[in-house]
Amino acid sequence: MNKTASAHWAGNLKQGKGTISTESGALKDNPYGFNTRFENQPGTNPEELIGAAHAGCFSMAFAMLLGEENFTPDSIDTQATVTLEKQSDGFAVTAVHLEMQARIPGIEQSKFDEIVGKAKTGCPISKLLNAKITLDATLKS
Repeated sequence: MNKTASAHWAGNLKQGKGTISTESGALKDNPYGFNTRFENQPGTNPEELIGAAHAGCFSMAFAMLLGEENFTPDSIDTQATVTLEKQSDGFAVTAVHLEMQARIPGIEQSKFDEIVGKAKTGCPISKLLNAKITLDATLKS
């Protein structure tokens, strides 16, 4: 399975503007730019999107693993905090902190902790954040 998303950018870093879209249409020409990334202006930014993807992926992985153990959650709420820091060679995402609260009838703490650990390492976005990235780039004339 392959899913696509795209970004368009025009202009320099500080005054330029961009849009982000997804194949599904969930995001369509959503604005982003320096001001939405570093100045808390309305719009999205790459770190926010990584956080949303990671929180959603973790929640789904956790639900799957719960089902394999015959537990059905009433609710799973996950928040991801993505840390972007300036370093000597530029900016870097240095951490993602997941905070999850779940209501799961009949589960014991030890089983909950076990499944949380499996979801943390088994979530595809968790794996991606440690994966090799490939890139093909073309200069258009």
